[in-house]
Amino acid sequence: MKKVFVYFFLLLTITSCDVVKQVQQAQNFVTCSFRLKEVQDVRLAGVSVQNKRGAADLNIGDAAQLAMALTGKTFPLTFNLNVEAKNANRAEAGLNRLDWILIIDDIEMVSGTNEEVINIPANGSSVFPLKMNVDLKKVLNGKSGQSLLNFGLNLAGANGEPTRIKLKAKPSIMIGNRLVAYPGYITITGEVK
Repeated sequence: MKKVFVYFFLLLTITSCDVVKQVQQAQNFVTCSFRLKEVQDVRLAGVSVQNKRGAADLNIGDAAQLAMALTGKTFPLTFNLNVEAKNANRAEAGLNRLDWILIIDDIEMVSGTNEEVINIPANGSSVFPLKMNVDLKKVLNGKSGQSLLNFGLNLAGANGEPTRIKLKAKPSIMIGNRLVAYPGYITITGEVK
């Protein structure tokens, strides 16, 4: 019986240490500094527009694919938004889940969830990608096909004008087997040229 009590006490102590560590990692995550590092792999209707200055830089096949997509019901824009987190704490920062809302040029584009664990080393930094998938026809309802195309090209840096991006992020951690969300959003802003 005594062995069972000692085993139970050790199990409780280990579990309690894990919970304290998880809470500390979440607190450290919230105190990290964040920046939008870059936008990568910008695609309109599956066509890569990364590093294109305008529609004239597209080959005839890509231009035809975009023209066909503009006549359809959807016009998908996909890209990776890389977020850099710097941790000035002497302990690791981390989270189990990140809910987010993406706003571009003051337009709420899409929201989603990253279910991958994110860890930022003590006194270090880490970059984590968020995969974005937006239907421009839905979000920019009523805009011309040229406006939709320009929106995607501008995000890829086509005309040198900055695109303002805001990411509202809500981290969550696992405490035991329960997911606990941060009470508010962390707002990360930046411009892409």
